[in-house]
Amino acid sequence: MAEVIKMPRLSDTMTEGVIAAWHKNIGDTVKKGELLAEVETDKATMELDSYKDGVLLHQGAAPGSKLQVDDLLAILGTAGEDISAILAENAGGAVAATTPAVTAAAPAATAAAPAAASSAAPVAAAAPASSMDLSKIDEVVLMPRLSDTMTEGVIASWQKKVGEKVSKGDVLAEIETDKATMELESYKDGFLLHQGAAAGEKIQVNDLLAIIGAEGFKIDEIVAAAKSGSGTPLTGSVQEVAPATTQTPTITPQLGDGEAPQSQPEVINTGRIFASPLAKKLAEEKGIDLRYVKGTGDNGRIVRTDIENYTPVAVAAPTPEPQSQTPSTLTSASTSAATSTVTPFVPGGAGEGYTDITNSQMRNVIARRLSESKFSAPHFYIKMEIIMDNAMAARVHMNEISPVKISFNDMVIKASAMALRKHPAVNSSWMGTSIRIYNHIHIGMAVAIPDGLIVPVIRFADQKTLSQISADAKELGGKAKSKKLQPNEFTGNTFTISNLGMMDVDEFTSIINAPDSCILAVGRIKEEVYRNAKGEFDVRNIMKLTLSCDHRCVDGAVGAAFMQTLKGYLENPVRMLV
Repeated sequence: MAEVIKMPRLSDTMTEGVIAAWHKNIGDTVKKGELLAEVETDKATMELDSYKDGVLLHQGAAPGSKLQVDDLLAILGTAGEDISAILAENAGGAVAATTPAVTAAAPAATAAAPAAASSAAPVAAAAPASSMDLSKIDEVVLMPRLSDTMTEGVIASWQKKVGEKVSKGDVLAEIETDKATMELESYKDGFLLHQGAAAGEKIQVNDLLAIIGAEGFKIDEIVAAAKSGSGTPLTGSVQEVAPATTQTPTITPQLGDGEAPQSQPEVINTGRIFASPLAKKLAEEKGIDLRYVKGTGDNGRIVRTDIENYTPVAVAAPTPEPQSQTPSTLTSASTSAATSTVTPFVPGGAGEGYTDITNSQMRNVIARRLSESKFSAPHFYIKMEIIMDNAMAARVHMNEISPVKISFNDMVIKASAMALRKHPAVNSSWMGTSIRIYNHIHIGMAVAIPDGLIVPVIRFADQKTLSQISADAKELGGKAKSKKLQPNEFTGNTFTISNLGMMDVDEFTSIINAPDSCILAVGRIKEEVYRNAKGEFDVRNIMKLTLSCDHRCVDGAVGAAFMQTLKGYLENPVRMLV
């Protein structure tokens, strides 16, 4: 059966795409995972892979032509298959009335949307046509791939309830990925007919997330078809899934003799706690435990005003029953107190114990990817000291005229980008049977956030001024900490920099951030006493850099040459300006 692929929405602002190039011609055999075409969006040129095996029967537009989102892009099927009916239904890019549109909601990465689009036919064909009126289904939403490493997402919260009216552009839900919490918008008007999972639950990429359609429409058979691929309808009506909760054990503190019971704050939230990023930040700054805060937002979500107006709600602790003491007990205690000269040790606080913290999506992916990098890529390290006296003096003069404050990290980013231009072998990736040398230079900068680590990307860093790099770094760093980064802002890096100098770290080594072949670890600038050419003792400012290299791509001499060039730029910053 022919597979219809429509123009996917590859960014949150995309309304149309340009076919940059076709990598398969009509009549070519296509394998799952092979590159079909390159699509130029308003933000980047992205690769579109096939998620089915078959023969390319139709191309929706020639290279250089535009297609609107959801217009017919390609048809896959068997050689000689008649596709005239499909072409008629999709004439002019119109969506057929009898086939529900399947979307991977924006902002989706390259692979997600085509997979979602290509899933339309199986969903429509899974159940008997006689038992379903598919014209009443406006949109079947599958879990989008919101980052290049995402395999599943967690429903942070639903902003619409089952049966509630939905307008185009309304936020349906918040999705927590391994890198950020992102809003999922509807691209159709209608009513929310089904939620694929409860708040706090996980959904695999391309699994059924939501269905939007006509008010009151029963979708039991469609849900069964979309989930299992069979036409067997579910029994009963589809109900809204209630959020799962977990019970928190009640701990009763042991009181000593004569000690009065203390009041304890009332636990309001158990299990997964839903709060806005700003509320989480304010709570962390004020030392407020979100378990004790009552949320006033949608579905009990904790918002900023809840933190600002928070006052502890106390409940009386249980009063322990008095323990009776026999005369013999009292006599024994009195005798012991009279004869003992050493006060027995009593542990302070809660004594022994531990707390298990469930890993976030981000922490799981960090663990997996860095383990893969460390154990698959043979690392070696090159360390070098940089004399920063000239850089410190130059930075003072630059900041007198720069519209934004330039940091030493900005100077390292610029110098690294220019050094990569002279040593392209370092700007590379190991591809298994080949080494990919990138023509562009996109610098990733590691940013620490409460859930772990994320790497925003400064694109074409070698072509930007120090002021432009500084502005980009500040904007991306702010978005990273508030979890507002879009997929195109944390993907595509070709080289990564990790700076712990601001935390008084002298030097350290980093694990390579795949698919890069190198990562640069930056330490702090530290004064050092040395003997100058006159034989006198003097003071200079030293910064230590460590380059971690993948020996499959970068040899020792290549890495050392790169570091020498980088050293030259940083020790004489004027060279970066000419």
